[in-house]
Amino acid sequence: MSSDRTDESRDDFAYFSGEYAQALQALKAIEDQTSTLLLLGGSDDLRTFVDQFIDMASRVKALAEDRNEPNFVEWFGELLKKAEVLRTEIVRQ
Repeated sequence: MSSDRTDESRDDFAYFSGEYAQALQALKAIEDQTSTLLLLGGSDDLRTFVDQFIDMASRVKALAEDRNEPNFVEWFGELLKKAEVLRTEIVRQ
């Protein structure tokens, strides 16, 4: 039984690690394109990207909470805070 739990823990860690790496890349890409999209009048597109990111990160964070992965809960929480700040900045534009 403990071997099953270890395999499950390892699988969870691999899954959340992959999701976190993708989330980091996605948020960086959004941040890198923010000024360009705003200059080109693409604030609606940018807002859509940020909203999609927040939806995805919120789902993974909730799953991490369910699977008792506190580090990933914290890390996804930090990404969500950054995305919320970015969304606020877009609204002000």
